[in-house]
Amino acid sequence: MQILVVEDNRDIAENIADYLEPLGHTLDFAADGLTGLHLAVTQRFDAIVLDVMLPGIDGMALCRKLREEAGDTTPVLMLTARDQLDDKLAGFRAGSDDYLVKPFSVRELEVRLQALVKRANPQARHKVLSVADLDFNADTQQAHRGGMLLDLNPIQRKLLELLMSNSHRVVTREELEQHIWGDTPPDSDVLRTHIYSLRNAIDKHFDLKLLHTVHGSGYRLYDAR
Repeated sequence: MQILVVEDNRDIAENIADYLEPLGHTLDFAADGLTGLHLAVTQRFDAIVLDVMLPGIDGMALCRKLREEAGDTTPVLMLTARDQLDDKLAGFRAGSDDYLVKPFSVRELEVRLQALVKRANPQARHKVLSVADLDFNADTQQAHRGGMLLDLNPIQRKLLELLMSNSHRVVTREELEQHIWGDTPPDSDVLRTHIYSLRNAIDKHFDLKLLHTVHGSGYRLYDAR
């Protein structure tokens, strides 16, 4: 999932990142309401985690602006220390889809986000990408080839999903770097190392090679037979 976290408490934001990113989710962060609103209306997200008490504009106002002014239907899960029924009802009236009271379990947060995204986009359920005998389940983040479970780290899974989703074309190095590191790619040629390890994981034990380098352009994962 592509998730926007609007939270001014750095410890909470880091805790969310530490749990969700190793599971293969991609996170963007905003520490104030105005930045969060800008990101929400200019970029696409599968879900938004929104704190109520924020600098700039609060979470309630942000959510109302998203729904009423921008017409945005992205699922919103609100985080707040307020646990009274009236507070929860105010959040739902503002347009939120779910409500989680601080302190909360990041495991429960992830489960609730998965449920929100599936309800908002039913066709995304059990999304399985397939190229030849290689399968990747976007829900479980598991890859199999020839029925064998592949041992992939989070970066390898993100690379694999992007490459398999675009098996009809060459994916450029810039696209891959943007997908993994955003606007701050590493200085050294780290991408090449990750591609090498991904190729070993999916191709090493099979006669049919699926991950191909297109020199001067990028990479393509496809059945070349």
